[in-house]
Formats: sequence, structure tokens, C-alpha cells
Amino acid sequence: MNLMISGSALRLEPAAARAHATGETICHATGECAVGEVLGAVLVARSVDGVCAILLGAGHDGLQADLAVRFPEARLVASEAAVGDDLAKVIRFVDKPAEGLHLQLDMRGTPFQRRVWEKLRAIPAGRTVTTTELARWVGPLTSARAVAGACAANPIALAVPCHRVLRSDGGLADYRWGIARKRALIRKEATA
Repeated sequence: MNLMISGSALRLEPAAARAHATGETICHATGECAVGEVLGAVLVARSVDGVCAILLGAGHDGLQADLAVRFPEARLVASEAAVGDDLAKVIRFVDKPAEGLHLQLDMRGTPFQRRVWEKLRAIPAGRTVTTTELARWVGPLTSARAVAGACAANPIALAVPCHRVLRSDGGLADYRWGIARKRALIRKEATA
């Protein structure tokens, strides 16, 4: 599989510069998703540039705390009106992954992390890859461990589908939002 990264994806403003920008407003909303009763709550957050976080968890309070840690300098505003369409797309994607998840993203990370995340976005629903395969797609000298680290740092679950990455032996690799969620998402996509 030949995965390409657009040149514009590599010219994004450094995450550190935006992450510490004071006065930035990030709107968010939460909802409930179910994949075999496993997924739970989902929080979608949007900056003026696009969706900057999709977080999964057991409850709304924990997700809002996670968002606050990720964006300590931002003004966080709960706004169903600002994020409702994005949240509805995420929930619909969980139910019907074959339709895809088309969101404008504001991916904040190092240039290497963004490269890995762009490669992940090219993996179609229903397909999985190993960390070793993904590392080869990112670059000839890229290690599977570095790719796994970029996956672990991903704040945009589902839209940057790190749940589709397996260990090099084909087993389920760790998943920031839990192995049970990862297993359920992979099964749902395989049957969609």
C-alpha cells in the first residue's frame, strides 16, 4: 500500500506555538456512543481551525478534565451549537464506519506525529496494519516504537484511527482509550 502525505500537512504551524496561545477558544460537546455497549462517552472539541480532539471515556466529567489538561491555556466552552454537527458525524461513524468520517481537523503534534497521523487516516475502515508496516510507510528508518508513541499521543480518536494499528505479531496493541474499545471498533469495522 502506498500512502502519501500532502505537502500542506507538513507545513502546519508547530503545535507548541498554538498549544500555549492564550485567549484561544475551544468549543466542545459530549455524547454517547455504543459499539457492543463498550465505547461509552465521546467528547468532540473544535478550534477555529477544525476538530482538535475526539476523546473517549466512561464519563463526561473525566473527558472534560482530559480536555482541560490537553489545552491548559485555552478557554473551554461547552457548546452543542458549535460542535453538534461534528459530534453527530462521530456518533454516526461509530454506527456506520464504512461511510467514513469526514471532518476538518486541527492536528496538533510534532511534525513526526502529524506524519504518522496522516498515514493512519489513509487506512480504510475494516483494515488493520501492524506498527512495523506503518513505520515503513512513514519512512525507511522509522522504528515501530516511534510509531507506537505517535499513536499513543493521538488526541483525535476515530478520525485519526490509531485503533487500526496492531502489534508487529498481529495482536492487539495498547490503545489510549482501552483494549476493549479497540477490539469493539475493529470488530464493528470488519463487519460493516
